[in-house]
Amino acid sequence: MLTIRELETADPKRVAEIAALHRRAFPTFFLTQLGLPFLKTLYACYLKDPDSGILLAEEDGSVCGFLAWSRDYPGFYRNLIRHHIVEFAFCSLLAVLRHPSFTKRLLGAFRKSDSVVKTERYVELSSICVDPAAEGRGIGSKLIGRLKEATDFSEYAYINLETDADNNEGANRFYLKNGFMLARTYTTAEGRRMNEYRYAPEAAV
Repeated sequence: MLTIRELETADPKRVAEIAALHRRAFPTFFLTQLGLPFLKTLYACYLKDPDSGILLAEEDGSVCGFLAWSRDYPGFYRNLIRHHIVEFAFCSLLAVLRHPSFTKRLLGAFRKSDSVVKTERYVELSSICVDPAAEGRGIGSKLIGRLKEATDFSEYAYINLETDADNNEGANRFYLKNGFMLARTYTTAEGRRMNEYRYAPEAAV
């Protein structure tokens, strides 16, 4: 039976399962190329941050999906830099040595604390992943549904997320199907086109 719950602590076993699932689902993604230790450190930070967390989808005791979120995304990245930069530097060193071009993207990722500041209070859906073997069963939509239920829209204006604009039709359709509206399309310093989506109950009606 499928269950979805908030992961309460940075349990090493569950964090390792989350990192392994990320690598299995997104084998070519930039963060995946930084290695499992990097992914474990990143997702553990979501669980240690007081304004962030992870929703877990489990079936028969195994992780089949997860969603990472933050109520203070700029603050989350500031805390990464302030408290975990040595861990991340160590975890990503080998990947950077193998692929020197990663250096610019990695530094860009840590500058998110400046680039994601908005005037409204909002919740960031920063990562969502479903086991490729379990796709098509609505697990991703159920994870998003749980995040919507947990968000106090009298306090937070919307749920925000970003995804690639190009060669990413499935993900863009998925977010539109789940009530997100395209807020803008922009190009990163590396030339990557991104779509920014927002969900607010009144906009989804």
